[in-house]
Amino acid sequence: MTQCSDLRLKRIPLNNGIGQMPALGFGTLIPGPAETIAATGAALKAGFRHFDSAERYRNEREVGEALRAGLAAEGIAREDIFVTGKLWNTNHRPERVKPAFEASLNRLGLEYLDLYLIHTPFAFQPGDEQDPRDRNGNVLYDREVTLLDTWRAMESLLDSGSCRAIGLSDITLNELLPFYESARIKPAAVQVEAHPYLPETELLSFCREKGVVLLAFAPLGHGSRPGLLEDRIISAIAARVGKTPAQVLLAWAVQRGTAVLTTTRTTARAQENFDISALPEDALNEINRIETRQRLNPVVTTGIPGFIAQGR
Repeated sequence: MTQCSDLRLKRIPLNNGIGQMPALGFGTLIPGPAETIAATGAALKAGFRHFDSAERYRNEREVGEALRAGLAAEGIAREDIFVTGKLWNTNHRPERVKPAFEASLNRLGLEYLDLYLIHTPFAFQPGDEQDPRDRNGNVLYDREVTLLDTWRAMESLLDSGSCRAIGLSDITLNELLPFYESARIKPAAVQVEAHPYLPETELLSFCREKGVVLLAFAPLGHGSRPGLLEDRIISAIAARVGKTPAQVLLAWAVQRGTAVLTTTRTTARAQENFDISALPEDALNEINRIETRQRLNPVVTTGIPGFIAQGR
């Protein structure tokens, strides 16, 4: 990790890709075109330089519009921001990977993506319907393609220069281990749910050993009430250090060596979530000792995301 005393400015080098990922990232899973444009623009103005998008979110055009307008207004160069996209489950067949990537790039209005992830390890029936189901409501999975088949097509994207790094999302350590050994180009990053109630300690240890960036989503509990933001240990630390519970949770995530994604629809929250500072060691240890264990999103077992942004 790039050494920096200011957590807001920390960047993590991509060992299997080009550039560095800002540790503080903004997730764009935001319902509504106007809300997406406003929230993304506010995040950029607040200081965020890392933006996470996806075909699945159905708002890539709005994210791209907000970024282009914000870069021009703030005088920020494209090279100074980091943008991630994701391949959706219906595009896992190798011949669909490049067209899906190019379609996302076109909707975002960008010349390249800093990182492109396989959104989940689950292949769905190919087609235009993002959530294919049978007459009984069961997901239609594609059993004729493997994750490694899809990954090999992802690897070929790096040859064009319009994709600078590739990785995985919503994958467990047990799934990652055999895949990692078989991949010609190792993933630069793995995006998973991670927070004090689901610290993913073993996965983080593996990622550290291999030089893979662990990118945590749902760091604030994703609107779950009561949850992380009301946790008595987090609240007590926040009061002690003069920060909000959200700022404590985000600082913990960055200090333990992960990158982190936070989503909000309000300018005030974007400013709050960006304004983090280092926690003392005793506070980090207290958080690490939290015993509650809870997964908020069952996507790792189904491929279907289990929540939508709550708009903190």
